[in-house]
Amino acid sequence: MKFHTLILALGLSGIAAAAFAAGTGGDTKPNVDLSQARALIEKKDWNAAVSELERAVRADRDNADVHTLLGYSLRNAGKLERAISEYKTALRLDPQHKGAHEYFGVALLLAKQPDKARDHLDSLKKICGEGCEEYQDLAKAIAEYK
Repeated sequence: MKFHTLILALGLSGIAAAAFAAGTGGDTKPNVDLSQARALIEKKDWNAAVSELERAVRADRDNADVHTLLGYSLRNAGKLERAISEYKTALRLDPQHKGAHEYFGVALLLAKQPDKARDHLDSLKKICGEGCEEYQDLAKAIAEYK
């Protein structure tokens, strides 16, 4: 499978579904209702999800989950630079945010920066070990990167 096809498949598959059901892998308690944004993400309506999450950011600028979901939606909408910016914000707010590390790593692979993606894999190993879903998903994406 070609790398870009793999990353697209990873980004669109159920890998993220569990993270969206339980949050995004961080410990941030949302002060905003993200159910509409999650429903749009499930439908893969990336532009509508971005709009909804931009509203959520205006309501709660210090929420790492919101920034992570916005980054995820931006990345899937093809707006990689903006997605990376959102992941950076999420990790500034919560350096232990597992979802932000995983998705940032995938974005860095798309940006052809596998060494930086491995840095996020190392961070995940320290945060949750090799057994956590975020670590395993990013490790698989890195292993299949070409």
